[in-house]
Amino acid sequence: MEFTDEQIDRYSRHIILPEVGGKGQKKLLEAKVLMIGAGALGSPIGLYLAAAGIGTLGIADGDVVDHSNLQRQIMHSTKDVDKPKALSAKETLEAINPDVKVVPYEERLTSKNILDIIKDYDVVADGSDNFPTRYLANDACVLSNIPLSHGSIFRFEGQATTFVPGEGPCYRCLFESPPPPEFVPSCQEAGVLGVLPGVIGSIQATEVVKLVLGKGELLNGKLLLYNSLSMDFRKVVLRRNPECPVCGDNPTIKELIDYEQFCQVSF
Repeated sequence: MEFTDEQIDRYSRHIILPEVGGKGQKKLLEAKVLMIGAGALGSPIGLYLAAAGIGTLGIADGDVVDHSNLQRQIMHSTKDVDKPKALSAKETLEAINPDVKVVPYEERLTSKNILDIIKDYDVVADGSDNFPTRYLANDACVLSNIPLSHGSIFRFEGQATTFVPGEGPCYRCLFESPPPPEFVPSCQEAGVLGVLPGVIGSIQATEVVKLVLGKGELLNGKLLLYNSLSMDFRKVVLRRNPECPVCGDNPTIKELIDYEQFCQVSF
């Protein structure tokens, strides 16, 4: 793979980094990353991965752009209201970097379709906003041996970590079971600071780039906690649970389940 003059110019700030260089940029251009969600977290993830030159970006989101999204979902603008988020994201990201192939999936990921979709990708970045999708993404990535970048936000706080199958814990090691639905208000009900997902999503994008490059220390086995009001970052050590039902020594979950029923919610 040879760089064009335009690519040398576009990626010059990467290429001059000893940790990246031309070889690293080629890895980025050959990488395939699936983004789950094109909303608050998906926006900074997508913008920075596209700018970095990730060659293929899959975007799975079955929702449409709403005016209430625009306070934080910076991948979309007023003209995109009522447009499918996956298509709006595709237009935005391809305008940022024509090197990037964006593959939109205008559907909600389910137990029936996720394995067929993620098998074509090297890394999954989960920016979903609900527990069924988070457990679904985790279990599918463990079963498929695909690294997963996780992030979540709520009001003024956020968290991020990276799960690498076989090299540390998974999401179920952190949250063995979901909280009761009545204890989990949505962003619509509780609110969220508009700039918060920019911080967490950027951290997720950084982890994805490091995964592709094979450089640096990942958040594997660590949960990064961020409080925007106090501007505090904390790390909590995570340990693999040997009795985890999906990544433990004797896993009981060997195929995907009904995650809406597991989380006692419906869409």
